[in-house]
Amino acid sequence: MAFSPRLLYLHGFASSPESSKAIRFAAHAAAQFGLEIERLDLRVPSFQHLRLSEMVRTVVGQIGGANERVVVMGSSLGGLTAAHVAAAEPRAVALVLLAPAFRIAETWANRLGPEGLRGWRESGWLEVDDHANGGTARVDFGFMEELQQLTGTLPDVRVPTLIIHGTKDDVVPPRVSAELAQGRPHVKRIEVDDGHELRDTMDAWLPAVDSFLTPYFGPPLPAPAI
Repeated sequence: MAFSPRLLYLHGFASSPESSKAIRFAAHAAAQFGLEIERLDLRVPSFQHLRLSEMVRTVVGQIGGANERVVVMGSSLGGLTAAHVAAAEPRAVALVLLAPAFRIAETWANRLGPEGLRGWRESGWLEVDDHANGGTARVDFGFMEELQQLTGTLPDVRVPTLIIHGTKDDVVPPRVSAELAQGRPHVKRIEVDDGHELRDTMDAWLPAVDSFLTPYFGPPLPAPAI
């Protein structure tokens, strides 16, 4: 390519740039391509007042100048964020999406049920597991309100995209990524025998990611001599 893009990693809901998956992929990218990936903190403006619009704004702000180009890799809510960034930002040239949380408002509403959703709205807060800090934390209903406004339709993703989704994902239904891939030949979707975190099959799907990234970052580095 005429430019050397940067690689951004976006963590999922209740996670952080220090998640085990982010750290493992950072080590992999360094070994395979000599890349130092940029792991962004998307708990913005705070975890309690999380907003998808702020997440997108944060990523766009990190891209840099007009001549910068980025490949964005996102997990779950980070994958949804990455897709929204690419739909609006021409400097994002490719996506790797891990169990992207498309139609998240619909999914959450179904999981909570009418009573749970009403309780969240009336109290203003929902208590959730905080995987980054341990224990639980509260997220305000404004997060859900914004998701309902912004995620009713799928992002208009027009750049080359690789989606990895687990067939056993009980958090984000695999059908939502299949819906995005349908009719879009530039979107490649791979299903693996795994759950939402995609940790158990990481060794199996990483070669597909390497192959996808090669046109942007060059062939993988030769293995060190023994």
